[in-house]
Amino acid sequence: MIGILGFLVLAVAVGGRYLPARPGMALAVFWWAILVLAHSPLVAHPNGAAALLGGNFTAWLLAGMLAVPVIGYRFGLQALRRKIAAKTLAPARPGAFQPVELERYARHIMLREIGGQGQRKLKDASVLVVGAGGLGSPALLYLAASGVGRIGVIDPDVVENSNLQRQIIHTDGRIGMPKVHSAVAAMAALNPFLDLRAYARRVDAEAGGLFADYDLILDGTDNLDTRYLVNRLAVAAGKPLIAAAITQWEGQISLYDPAQGGPCFECIFPNRPAPGMVPTCAEAGVAAPLPGVLGAMMAMEAVKYVTCAGQNLRGRLMIYDGLYTEARVIGTKPREGCKVCGASR
Repeated sequence: MIGILGFLVLAVAVGGRYLPARPGMALAVFWWAILVLAHSPLVAHPNGAAALLGGNFTAWLLAGMLAVPVIGYRFGLQALRRKIAAKTLAPARPGAFQPVELERYARHIMLREIGGQGQRKLKDASVLVVGAGGLGSPALLYLAASGVGRIGVIDPDVVENSNLQRQIIHTDGRIGMPKVHSAVAAMAALNPFLDLRAYARRVDAEAGGLFADYDLILDGTDNLDTRYLVNRLAVAAGKPLIAAAITQWEGQISLYDPAQGGPCFECIFPNRPAPGMVPTCAEAGVAAPLPGVLGAMMAMEAVKYVTCAGQNLRGRLMIYDGLYTEARVIGTKPREGCKVCGASR
């Protein structure tokens, strides 16, 4: 009986994780060897050890022979499972596309202006989006869908019921959640192969270091003070800025890139409008699809900029009138003596 009791103790110890499996198996083999040896014909009988441990030589020997294939099968199955899991979960090489990604981006890769090289540029690119509201929502979703490798989003606000009329990245179930976390959740659900970073904070002078960590900045805020500050930070960091603005039925968008000879935002708008002259969406209202149109344009310009496809909006300002379905593009140029970017040219 003591012999059987020893195996039960070892089984409980291993099953309860008081003892690792491999040392537990080694002790079981050692205990079995003692039982066989105590009952071996080579040992004088009767003896006290055999009587205390119980059983007989034939029984313990047969038990060991039956246990060998069972134990071998168990350890072999565990080894096979570890091998399969390691193969399945093995991370892709840095910069390499997994097969599922190639299938996901096939329609991009088919475009001669993007191709495989352009898709790799998107995967290696980093874009910071300022604002996860009306403009930021579609821009973030399309950047994620396009395969931009690292996307950051900065916004201090939380999701409110009144946002859901136009801020399509958020849902009713995420009301009260910080907008940046809601946005990251939506992007991760759309594309799990991205590096997504949320910054639940306001843009201030200290954000300059954050801007320096990204290749391209997108500004979709509706606060004039923030828009001017974002421009200054982007110029100081030497980063191109795609900025859009909307109100009621109209919107505008441009690429501000003084490092490459284009104007900055303040070159085009050196003087801030008088208070009340440019009402926000909350003050004047906005058609629900309008931020979708301009936000999608922001993402399009970002993809074009990263992949060097087509003609971008550097030195051009596009104005869109959704009420009368009109769009026009006007030329822009750096302003001599601009206090923000004049020293950079």
